[in-house]
Parts: sequence; C-alpha cells; structure tokens
Amino acid sequence: MRRSIDSARPGGSSKARPKSLGRLLVIAISVTLAVPLSAATAGATAQSVPADNPSVLSDWNSLAVTTIAGDPTKKPQETFLYQAFMDVAMYNAVVGVKGRYEPYRFDGRAPRGTSATAAAAAAAHKILETYSPYAQSALDAALAASLAGLPDGSAKTRGIAFGERAAEVVIQQRVNDGRNGPTLFTKAPAPGVWRPTPPTFLPMLVPWLGGVTPQLVHSATQFGPPAPPALTSTRYTRDFAEVKALGSATSTVRTAEQTATALFFSGSAPAQFTAALADQASTRRLDIVDAARMFAAVGTTVSDALITVWHAKLLYGLWRPITAIQLADTDGNPATVADPSWLPLLVTPPYPEYPGGYAAAAAAATRALEKLFGTHDLDLTLISTAVPGAIRHYETGSQVRSDVVDARIWLGIHFRFADTASRDVGIRLTDWALERYFAPEEDVD
Repeated sequence: MRRSIDSARPGGSSKARPKSLGRLLVIAISVTLAVPLSAATAGATAQSVPADNPSVLSDWNSLAVTTIAGDPTKKPQETFLYQAFMDVAMYNAVVGVKGRYEPYRFDGRAPRGTSATAAAAAAAHKILETYSPYAQSALDAALAASLAGLPDGSAKTRGIAFGERAAEVVIQQRVNDGRNGPTLFTKAPAPGVWRPTPPTFLPMLVPWLGGVTPQLVHSATQFGPPAPPALTSTRYTRDFAEVKALGSATSTVRTAEQTATALFFSGSAPAQFTAALADQASTRRLDIVDAARMFAAVGTTVSDALITVWHAKLLYGLWRPITAIQLADTDGNPATVADPSWLPLLVTPPYPEYPGGYAAAAAAATRALEKLFGTHDLDLTLISTAVPGAIRHYETGSQVRSDVVDARIWLGIHFRFADTASRDVGIRLTDWALERYFAPEEDVD
C-alpha cells in the first residue's frame, strides 16, 4: 500500500513522519543547491560533533549529484556511475577503519583511532575532484566543512590519508574500464529501429556506457534482457495500444492520478534516490558503517544495472513509442494504426527504447534495500525533482517498482515490455550481486 504526500495535488494524504520528512526536505534542498549538510556544523566545537558522523555519507552523495550534473564534460546518465565509484571508496574507507563488513576489492586497514568520518569525506573528495576537476574549489570547501567539527590531531590526519588511499585504489581499478569509448549507434533507420526523435533530434547519449566494465557482475550481458517482442506479436500490439492511448500529450483516457504519478517520476532519478537513501539512513538511525554499506550496495547495483541496460539498448536498438506510433504504417502489423501527429506527455529521451533505464534504477535500488534490511517493508519516502513539493511515501519496494513502470508508459516514452524487462534486470542483478558483495565479516573465535 502506498501513502502519498503531494502538496502539488489537492487532496494528497497528510500522513507523514515529521522528523524523517524534515530530513528529506533538507536533503532535497542540498541536492538542489550543492551545499553539504555538514556545513551547518562547520563552526561547532569538537565536543558537540560526534567522532563518527553518519550524515557524511548523505552529504557527499547529495554533493555528488549536483557536482556531476553541473560537469560540462558529462551527461546526466553518467551520474550513477560516478556516484558508485565514490560510494565504494567511502565504503572501503569506513570499513577499513571500523570493520564489520567485507571491503570491496580492497585490503587496507587503518590504524586504531583513525577517524571514519574524516576517511569517508576524504575518499569522496578525492573521487569527485579526480572525475570533476571543474568543481575543485567547491569540493575543497565541502571537505573543509566535513572536517571542521573534528578535533585536530592524529585521528583526523590518519583518516584523511586513509580515505585518499581508499579512493586512489578505486581510481586505479577504473582505468581503461570503457568509459568514453568510441562506441556509436550505427543501425540504419528501418521499421522497428531507433532514430533521433523530436523536438531536438539528438544522437544517442553516452552510447559507450554499455561497454563499461561493471563493478559487481561479470559483464553487461550476464543479466541482459531477452530480445524485445516482434513488431507483429500480440505483446507488442497490446503495449503499442496502451502507450498510444495513455501516454499521449493530449490523452483523454489517462486519469488525473495517472498523470500525477507519471510526472512524479519524470525528473532526476539520481537526485530522487539519493534523497530517499538519506531519508532511510536517518529514519533507520544507521551508524556510519551501515550507512556506508547501504550507499555502496545501492550505488553499485544501480550502476551495473544501467550498464546492462545501455548494452541492451545498443544491441537491440528498438524505436521509441513516438516513432513507432507516427510510423506505424511501416511496421507490417495490421493491428497498429499510425498517427503522424502523436506526441508523448514527456519529451522522449535521446536513446533507444529497450529496456528502460529509470525502471532498472528503481528496481535495483529498492531491491538492494530489501536485501540489506531483510524486509519488504521499506517505509520509503521519495521526492519528485520534476513536481515542486511532491513527496510520496511507499510501504514496499514492489509498489515503487510498479509505479515507476506505469509512470514511464503514462509519460508516453516507453512500452510496458521495455520497463518490465528493465525491472527484472534490476532485481535479478541485485539478488546475485548482494549474495557476493558487502557481506558481514566472518566471525573469528
């Protein structure tokens, strides 16, 4: 069951958790303004700030979203990838100090008395300055803010050095990993084949993403989806009719609630799920170790899911609904009817249809939380970055996954089979990965 708090829609439920809701709004503001939350404590004394501050994970993830989004050398689709690099560096830095969980491809252990907070902040800073050097001054200020509440001394100094070391290991692991490769979408236009869509007619964004080496799974094909249905199949015909009717910009059958759900999930997925994870950390009162594990597990599974999705987009190169509907008279299916003037509710993103990226990210993120916390009752709060003030509360991950699948159809940018396939990719990949990574350390007698 989902309860929603949506100030953009009259009649939204007023049920909420006041403390966690307030924390969520603070995180949302920080994602927008790129100001770390810990900056508020910069002038605090060492006695008023705990040695291990779990919010350092949320602070730097919020800053990562805005830093990468503002990077002129990167596209929005790269955000989850670089966040995942940062999250595993922070995770290794923290567990290298505190223990409890197995590190990610890292064998370093910090000296006793090292500050985990300093290590986490320094690791994040090192990753972001390496991959987004344009933001050096802002990142330096953020690091100073994160460290300001810690007393000067060996604990802080060792933490900074250890965090930088953990980050450098990740940086070296990612050399020649396929990022920014020469891959292009080269399929010639034909019935069923993707081509640039109006109004911008942009070429495929970040086609190289499908060739990047994943962090957890063996390859981008290990959990790849099956081929999409044929243009003349019953499944394609059914899903064509659904998106044509419900995803149109001028649809008369899409309900107000469906429109609200569609628009809720039409903004920035990285910002949306980063804020949700910060809320989870606060609501569940996670300490710095469990918070680091949560961010790393979610970040890497989502990143690997998107690499898998992009590989499949290149492989199958299926056309988007806008093209399929406008050119339906060329698809060889007598049950589909062309509408040359059809437009979706949301402008179609510039990359092929199958499978969907947002649904894969939502599935991996929510499934990772289910696996980490051993429950389907996530008590998850999400913001919308597209609808000001819109907040929804979900009891379970399955409800999030269902709403995201529906939303992308009602936006007119995906067929249902594309989003259900990507949902399944996210779930299967995450189940496999979290049986093998981020596990508790074995007890030693």
